[in-house]
Amino acid sequence: QEQLVESGGGLVQAGGSLRLTCVSSGRPFDSDAMAWFRQAPGKEREFVAGISWSGRNTYYGDSVKGRFTISRENAKNTVYLQMNSLKPEDTAVYYCAAGPAVSSWYGDFGSWGQGTQVTVSS
Repeated sequence: QEQLVESGGGLVQAGGSLRLTCVSSGRPFDSDAMAWFRQAPGKEREFVAGISWSGRNTYYGDSVKGRFTISRENAKNTVYLQMNSLKPEDTAVYYCAAGPAVSSWYGDFGSWGQGTQVTVSS
């Protein structure tokens, strides 16, 4: 069974940067597409970014395009989310997910991490 563990969340001022890390174990990492979702209190889970198994194809939610970058290192079973120019509306719990293909719908992903809190102060 695949396990995903996120880290790197925290408190940052608006305009600042954070890098989230997700480490996978339990199954071949390079067979999965990976994605980041986020969920703020009282809101639905939102697609943030996704990356194909090879890393060649990346996808972003409209609200983060141009500010966030997803990448992966298959040799380290790790996917990253570099977040720049953070805004208070980016405040949420960020989740790492693994699935057979990149999708913006959370129901397509079978493995999830426990989440890491990102708080952006104004």
